[in-house]
Amino acid sequence: MIEASIAAVPGLVVSFLILAVLLGLPTALVAKARGKSWPLRTALAVYLAGILAVTLLAGNAGLKPGQCDTGAPIHLFTSAGSLLNIALFAPGAFLAVLLFRRPVTVAAAFGLLSAAVELTQSLGNLGRACSATDFVANGTGAVFGTAVGAVWLYRRGQTTGKPARDLVWGVAVAMVGALGVAGVFHERIKPVDVVAQDDRTHSLAESSVQANGWITVAAQGIFGSGTEVQQSETERHGDRLRISARTNRGKISGWWPDKTLESAWSSNTRGDEGNLNENQVAAAADKFARRWFAEDVAGSKRVVRPIGDGSTRAYTVTYRRYINGVMMPMRLNITITTTARVMGFTARTIEDPELSRVTVDETKARSIAKQKTGRTAEAALLLAQKVSDAWRPVWIVGTGKSDVSVDASTGIVIADTEIPGKSN
Repeated sequence: MIEASIAAVPGLVVSFLILAVLLGLPTALVAKARGKSWPLRTALAVYLAGILAVTLLAGNAGLKPGQCDTGAPIHLFTSAGSLLNIALFAPGAFLAVLLFRRPVTVAAAFGLLSAAVELTQSLGNLGRACSATDFVANGTGAVFGTAVGAVWLYRRGQTTGKPARDLVWGVAVAMVGALGVAGVFHERIKPVDVVAQDDRTHSLAESSVQANGWITVAAQGIFGSGTEVQQSETERHGDRLRISARTNRGKISGWWPDKTLESAWSSNTRGDEGNLNENQVAAAADKFARRWFAEDVAGSKRVVRPIGDGSTRAYTVTYRRYINGVMMPMRLNITITTTARVMGFTARTIEDPELSRVTVDETKARSIAKQKTGRTAEAALLLAQKVSDAWRPVWIVGTGKSDVSVDASTGIVIADTEIPGKSN
C-alpha cells in the first residue's frame, strides 16, 4: 500500500499538509476551548490525516473497482510493503492509547479503520488496491502500537481507565464492525487471489513454451523433416491450452498438456500420382493412426472412401468406435493420397462415456420422429450425444426436412437447445 502510494499518489505531501490542517487545527481549537490538553490530540489528528493521505487519495494502480485481493498474507513479516503497512498504523494506535487509555477499544477501532480503508479502496474507484494482506498488516501494526502504548502507561505508573468497560467496548466495536464489514464485503466485493493469478499466469506462460515445443515436433512428424513453424498462437480453455501453428508446409493444431492433435492440413492439397491401391492406402492410414492416435482408434471400425478418380485420386479413411451398437464420440478422419502422403486429418479424442441402457430401437425412434414431423424417416443413427452437459445415447433420425433427436433410453424428443452447438 505505502510503496504504491509514493509512486501512485501525485502531490502526496501537499495532500497530507492540507488534510493535516483540516483535521489538526479544529482539533487543537476545540481542545483549547474545552480546557483539554491539545498537543496529544492534535498529534493524533495529524497522524490520522497521514493515514488518509497515504491510503485513500486517488492513484493510478490497483484492481478493478469492486474487487479485493483475498490471498493469504504469507509474506506478512518478510515483505517490505507489509512491514511498511505495519509501521503505518502502529504510531497512530500508540498515540490513541496515550490519549484515551483504553487499549482494547483502540485496537478494535484501528482494526475497523483498516477494514474501512480497504473497502473504500475497493468501492471508491480510487485506483487503489484492496488487499487482505494490507488489512492484516495494518491490524498487526494497530495491535503492536496498542501494546507499546499500554506498556508505556504501565511503566509510567499511569492507569488505563476501567479495564472491564474497555473490554466490553472493545469487543462491541470489534463485533459490530466485523458484522458490518462482512455484510458489505459479501454484497459488494468480488474476492480475487492475485498471488494465485500471478502463479497461474506464470504457469500458463511456461505451458505455452512447452506447448510450442511439442507442436513443433508434431508438425515435423506430420509434414516431414524441414518443416518450420512460422507462426503459432495459444488459447486457454480452462486448464488446457489449444495451440495452433502455421508452418511452411501446412497448418496444425492440438491440445496441451493432453498432447493430443486436433487437426492438420497440408498446404499441398492436390492428389499425388501414386500407384497404391485402396488396401495399401488403408494400411498406410492405419500406420499413421496407430502412431498418433493409438489409444483412440483401438477397437474402432475403419471405412475407406475414394475422393475423385484417375491418377491423382485420394482417399478418406474414417475411424469410429461402437459399444453396444452406439457410436462413441471419438472421431478420426484421414485424407491420404496414393503415395501414402497424409494430406490432412481431423480428430476428436474423447474417452468413451458411460451411457444408460438403450431401450428404444430404430423402429421406435423412426416412429417417434414421424409423429414429431409428420414425415417418414429416411435414415437413423445411434450415437453418444451430450445433452445438457450429460452424455446420452441418442437416435438422430433424418426426415428430409430436419433431423429429430430422440433419447434412446427414454424415448423423449430432445430439443435442439439442449444439445451444445446445435440450434434451430
